[in-house]
Amino acid sequence: MTTAPTTALAPDVAAQLKRDAAGLVCAVVQARGTGEVLMVGWMDDEALHRTLTTGRAWFWSRSRGELWRKGDTSGAVQHVVSVALDCDGDALLVTVDQTGGACHTGDRTCFDARPLPVSAPQHPAPGSVL
Repeated sequence: MTTAPTTALAPDVAAQLKRDAAGLVCAVVQARGTGEVLMVGWMDDEALHRTLTTGRAWFWSRSRGELWRKGDTSGAVQHVVSVALDCDGDALLVTVDQTGGACHTGDRTCFDARPLPVSAPQHPAPGSVL
């Protein structure tokens, strides 16, 4: 979904961002309540502006080279609860109420289908006794 920019991102917000060479910031999307990481996307200034002002999650598609709003084709809508910028200014945490699966495959999260084996030694949970 490509549309013309609406208005500029607020200057005080834009000044805090550390974008990559393509002008993008990583956006980690998390479910409200559970804290589950649903997906990771990329936002340019316009996508962030629209996310902050419309209550829906918008992203920049690096593969298609266009803005897109989560759920417009899949029905898997992300209603934005909050957006936070990390301490370095190079990543966003977008907390959402998710409708349907967050992954384009239909899975609940983009991390459900491909877990990798971990062979590192297991560490005890904080406060547990060995």
